[in-house]
Amino acid sequence: MASLFSGFEWQVAWRYLRARRRDGFISVIAGFSFLGIMLGVATLIVVMAVMNGFRQELMNKILGVNGHAFIQPYGDALKDYEAIADRVSKAKGVKLVAPIVEGQVLAASSTATSGALVRGVREGDLKRFNSVAKNIIDGTLSNFDGSEKIVVGRRLAQYLNVGIGDKVRLISPKGPSTPFGSAPRQKSYEISAIFEVGMSEFDASFVFMPLAEAQLYFDSEGQVALIEIFVDNPDRMDDIAPVIREAVGQPHALTDWRFRNRTFFGALEVERNVMFLILTMIVLVAALNIISGLTMLVKDKAKGIAILRTMGATRRSILSIFVIAGAAIGVGGTLFGLFLGLTIAWNVESLRQAVSWLSGAQIFPPELYFLSRLPAEVRTSEVVAIVSMALTLSLMATIYPAWRAAKLDPVEALRGE
Repeated sequence: MASLFSGFEWQVAWRYLRARRRDGFISVIAGFSFLGIMLGVATLIVVMAVMNGFRQELMNKILGVNGHAFIQPYGDALKDYEAIADRVSKAKGVKLVAPIVEGQVLAASSTATSGALVRGVREGDLKRFNSVAKNIIDGTLSNFDGSEKIVVGRRLAQYLNVGIGDKVRLISPKGPSTPFGSAPRQKSYEISAIFEVGMSEFDASFVFMPLAEAQLYFDSEGQVALIEIFVDNPDRMDDIAPVIREAVGQPHALTDWRFRNRTFFGALEVERNVMFLILTMIVLVAALNIISGLTMLVKDKAKGIAILRTMGATRRSILSIFVIAGAAIGVGGTLFGLFLGLTIAWNVESLRQAVSWLSGAQIFPPELYFLSRLPAEVRTSEVVAIVSMALTLSLMATIYPAWRAAKLDPVEALRGE
């Protein structure tokens, strides 16, 4: 840096940036440029971190409960599911295979009713659903198989006003046939455990039931609706899918999490890219302010520049002085924005709680955003890209005003003095 800019150039650039009474307006423009770049960089870092955390948290919640790949029959229900599950479980990259029976029901207590999704699953598989098994807040999963007990989400239990040991009546519209039509199927089950995965959609609607009991309840003895597969790396489904198909060995439909959630995650990606472009405009506007501020500074210091030229300062020195002046605003704003953005991103949940407490309003309600907390994930590559973009725009903004200053004719500037 010393070889590029001399101490004389740094000193003059610093004097030009300092506020004086007669050219205070120029300093005000420089201050707004500094604030604009700082806020733009900080906002970009915070928004991108929150959107990254939001996507990752949703992926963990959705894939932690629903699985990464699904085997379904083309026609009838799966009857040889035990053999298929055994073969697939031995495939490379597969860590869990769970036969599932599921159906929509109406869950009723003595005080309330709510729609719910019943999922019949084996006890061993349920205990390996980490998103559920590691988030049991009351009760236990022990002796789940062979019982007439269920596991429900916390929000559903709160809505029904039930707890461990209480009975919940499940009502299914697909019941036994009668001369007057199909009669609803009703049966009461005892709650053995309550879980909270942190995603309101799951906590308010999911009910887990022993697989054998679910088969009896939904009149599907000896068969399942689908087989869920959990793999080691969900992002490598293209490599794992052929291995799973070979292990299945039968013409069954195989879909994965990308197909089932493509609209949802696609919308998140589009929103993320659009937000990045929109917020980049803040930095761009601040960079344009640097151009206007330096242009006014060049006009205001025209006589001083002319005097420097007559004293022996070269065009390169004048160019360097105004590049330093503009870069100081951009680099300073970027560094302060980096510090502010990282500080907010790393403490965004604490700040959300503080704002909610001060305002008395619920910020980021889980009923709308599916999650019970505001997540944030700072990615180094994105932070580097944001800082590089801000520095590039800031430095580019100094080129034209600095070039104008270097091209200034001392004779014209001092004419009439």
